[in-house]
Amino acid sequence: MLLGVPDQSRWLRPEPRRTISSPVLQEIIRAALPGCGAVDVQPLANGLRNANFRIQLDSTHRFVVLRLYEHDASLCQKELDLLNLVRKSIPVAEIIHAEPTGINDIPPFLVYWYVEGMTFRELKRSGDTESIAQAAFELGSTLALIGRIAFPRSGWLGPGPCVAAPLLEGPDAGPRFVDLCLGHANVQQRMTTRLRDQVSTSVWFFAPQLASLQEEAHLVHGDFGNRNVLVRKVTKKWTVSAVLDWEFAIAGSPLTDVGHFLRYEKSSNPRGEPQFSRGFLESGGGLPDDWRRLARIVDLIPLCESLTHDALPSTIVAELVELVAATVEDRDPCLL
Repeated sequence: MLLGVPDQSRWLRPEPRRTISSPVLQEIIRAALPGCGAVDVQPLANGLRNANFRIQLDSTHRFVVLRLYEHDASLCQKELDLLNLVRKSIPVAEIIHAEPTGINDIPPFLVYWYVEGMTFRELKRSGDTESIAQAAFELGSTLALIGRIAFPRSGWLGPGPCVAAPLLEGPDAGPRFVDLCLGHANVQQRMTTRLRDQVSTSVWFFAPQLASLQEEAHLVHGDFGNRNVLVRKVTKKWTVSAVLDWEFAIAGSPLTDVGHFLRYEKSSNPRGEPQFSRGFLESGGGLPDDWRRLARIVDLIPLCESLTHDALPSTIVAELVELVAATVEDRDPCLL
């Protein structure tokens, strides 16, 4: 069993990705909110790719979030366009100011009002089963609303938002992509030959079902996990306060987000289910036969892709490999 705190916590950067000097911070705040100043800044350890800071304005209790795009400059415009697309139907952060090309030597950034709430992961840790059930239902409903937004074809989303390129050309894209990942040198070092063979056998066994999903072109968040959704209690009822971090969004099958959200769910100790899927269905989402098993197979695709990355900490590698093994063996993951 892997030791440590649960639910992708090992995927988070324990220290800020970067520091930000006071002059740079004040320049950003002046551009976003003329007449305001920053009196306090705290890094938010909520990801590996971009830098996020919570900033207190003046001496008030007003807070904003600064999101600096250091990995791919085009992602700033993509997220901005997606937030403008979904905000009428999906709870998201309110954008105050955007600089998709950056200013001076500052990379592209967004400034948005800080959203009050806790992550669903934090709520699950509370052990409050009634609250967890309410929030899971609302999250399933929210995911169904995201999936109502459709595009002309499936593929990677870019600024616009527009479909920029197919996820992978040709038939049986999912199984072929997984086999490409399994042939990667990093994956061959990190997974045993037996496990790689099991993964390939599993995805090809489900090839017909995966093919039926390949042409779906619904909006998929791409990282609809327990740390990217905020919930809060309003008048004795849990609601979704915001869906964060849209940089991985694609046009595809909503089952991708279902599988990602339930990645750590255990049938022996369910916390999000069956409320999550019930909320999804009652708000118009569709689930095929044997959807839970198929969702886990779909989630093998990003899990295997993640294992191709260089310089992964050993704890992350161990977690990913265990998630893969649990999927192909059709069992609960052995994670605390």
